[in-house]
Amino acid sequence: MPETNFVSIEELKFDENGLIPAVVVDSESKKVLTVAYMNAESLKISMEKELTCFWSRSRQELWLKGETSNNYQHIVSITTDCDKDALVVVVEKDGPACHLGTDSCFEYPVFQSETRHEFSVQGLYDLLVGRNESRPEGSYTTYLFEKGIDKILKKVGEENTEVIVAAKGDDKKETIYEIADLMYHVMVLMVHMGITVSDVLKELASRHIIDHKVKQEKMV
Repeated sequence: MPETNFVSIEELKFDENGLIPAVVVDSESKKVLTVAYMNAESLKISMEKELTCFWSRSRQELWLKGETSNNYQHIVSITTDCDKDALVVVVEKDGPACHLGTDSCFEYPVFQSETRHEFSVQGLYDLLVGRNESRPEGSYTTYLFEKGIDKILKKVGEENTEVIVAAKGDDKKETIYEIADLMYHVMVLMVHMGITVSDVLKELASRHIIDHKVKQEKMV
């Protein structure tokens, strides 16, 4: 594994007030949580504690996020840009990032393209949760939820088989199509069982999978 050359605090370019903007991003959803400012001291504290610490421009004092709300932000990584005058801070959060109690400070739409649409696994999951709660008539997802666990499991099994058949036939396009179908039905199962995307991601993260070569013993 190549050695990483870390940028030192001294190499960063703070503005005339000794501040540098920090874009805080959720490690799981990749959603921007907030934009705050750090000075050299708060950045040093952040790195030592592995918790976000900012400089409050309104109060003119250091601000350890979560100190009063317990909504701490545990730092995964800090990266700077090519000009070394801004930071991206990836975190695992204990609670809402915004002082208003919302998950992110960025919750207020300004513009949305009519032809381009953002997609995420979490967004699809949230949509399925909504379908389960409202059960709109004529929806295939509603049909699955109303039929219950046996029907959902049957569809998961069928889609799994179709993935195998497509992959065995070395048909990449068809395999992608069938994997998408399988993922959709697995997510319906997740919603039915109350399993979140976060639950699955945490399980994957906990495994620290390392690929080892299998030692083969020579037959004598």
